[in-house]
Amino acid sequence: MNLDQKFNFLEASVLIPILTFKKDLEILLTKRSNSLKNHPGQIAFPGGKKDQIDSSPIETALRETQEEVGLNPKNVEIIASLPSHKTATGFVIKPYLGLINQPFSETLKQGEVDEIFTVPYEYILNEKNFSIQTRKWNGSQRSYYVVPYGPYYIWGATARILLNLSRALSQ
Repeated sequence: MNLDQKFNFLEASVLIPILTFKKDLEILLTKRSNSLKNHPGQIAFPGGKKDQIDSSPIETALRETQEEVGLNPKNVEIIASLPSHKTATGFVIKPYLGLINQPFSETLKQGEVDEIFTVPYEYILNEKNFSIQTRKWNGSQRSYYVVPYGPYYIWGATARILLNLSRALSQ
């Protein structure tokens, strides 16, 4: 499927928060609320759609992260970005890598985020933890990356972005 012909993509940005204050580096992820219209119950990075008030994709990622998990943008050190990722649901996502150097008071946005959890950085660096699965979706076979971790089924755009991060850091 040629996504460019199918969609007028909505811009979105996400933060890949790397917690540096832990014993070992950890990546923060969220479990989206089951009541959401788009991607309910899925594992995601904090972030979301660009608003008119956002002056840049970085601002979108930081604003959405603060809204979803309570992380103050002043406590995020953006160190890099990854290539944009187009989704089969009509988004083009710009991921930003941010260091979180001190603990913060996690405040989940009711109705949007059900849970926050972390995955060890080392786990993501091991490409053997990733696989490709296939399922029927909208009448056709679709293949996508997965990187399961404990009780969490991380797949689709989130898994692809984590794999891109793993590959970028392995070079």
